[in-house]
Amino acid sequence: MAKLRLHITMSLDGYVAGPDQDEDNPLGVGGLELHEWVFPLREFQDMHGGGGGGETNASSAVVQERWANIGATIMGRNMFGPIRGQWPDDSWRGWWGEEPPYHHPVFVLTHHSREPLQMQGGTVFEFVTDGIESALARAKDAAQGDDVWLAGGASVVNQYLAAGLVDEIDLSIAPLVLGAGERLFEGLERGSLKLTQIRAVDAPGVTHIKYQVN
Repeated sequence: MAKLRLHITMSLDGYVAGPDQDEDNPLGVGGLELHEWVFPLREFQDMHGGGGGGETNASSAVVQERWANIGATIMGRNMFGPIRGQWPDDSWRGWWGEEPPYHHPVFVLTHHSREPLQMQGGTVFEFVTDGIESALARAKDAAQGDDVWLAGGASVVNQYLAAGLVDEIDLSIAPLVLGAGERLFEGLERGSLKLTQIRAVDAPGVTHIKYQVN
């Protein structure tokens, strides 16, 4: 049965993005530093059209595992872009250029409807206005038996966690204190998550811990 899989990078103090997110700082002030562990990897370079360069280290197998068997993605509107309120037009097409790295359907949760956005390389952004359960049902249908990646941001992730809809959590913990921003697990009640650790991997600049949600 298809799973909803969360894999995300978090600071030591629990933030997945810094404060003051805008077009100049899509991950908030300091948020880009969370991902310094992944930028040099061959897998990241290949995913973003880097032409086969890049490093291989203990994080490589983790990244390969995370992208295996993923047929659709769910994200919040804030992850898709910095625009708030009604869409003024169709000019904003995401942070990733004309060929985003997903290559499958991506379901964007929003309060404001918009027509689907067909991109190069097989990515289609679909905008969901009727809640997290509808987005998950549509994503699982689009994934055709493969799993669904819950990409972020924190608000959307926390909604899915609170609703008990996440099957697997794979955290990359960066040795960084952000002090403010978008916090993972915000608002969850004590004891609401029952987790079994599956693996832990120490790698340059990061520790990866994977859990099954019971």
